[in-house]
Amino acid sequence: MLKFLSKVRIEFNALDPRTAACMEFLAQCNARKAKESNPACQVQVKRRTDDQPPQITVTFVNGVEEKFDATATPAQTIRNMILEKGQYLETEQMFREAGERWPVIIPEEELNQPFPGIKPKKAEEKKQ
Repeated sequence: MLKFLSKVRIEFNALDPRTAACMEFLAQCNARKAKESNPACQVQVKRRTDDQPPQITVTFVNGVEEKFDATATPAQTIRNMILEKGQYLETEQMFREAGERWPVIIPEEELNQPFPGIKPKKAEEKKQ
């Protein structure tokens, strides 16, 4: 997960009962496997003393910053969103390194062409 990030900032009040997602996400960030995937990723923890809700801010390697409300979003959901966006970034980088334009635009007529090995649906099957 950290391999797609350059910075993680976790903010919470230790006395706030809504910190579960922050604590779980922090544990995931501190896991050996996560740290080994990107030792350069900065993980910052800010312990607050006010009533602000817990928040997790991540900065992707391309500089895009995203904030998550940790009271409404479970740590696993945040992790999955990071992995999904990271895969998108990897794909984009692959295309750019190959000299291809990004995003890839597939013409509408190509989307409707039959593909070898896939049987086209018959008219009566489509109606059902």
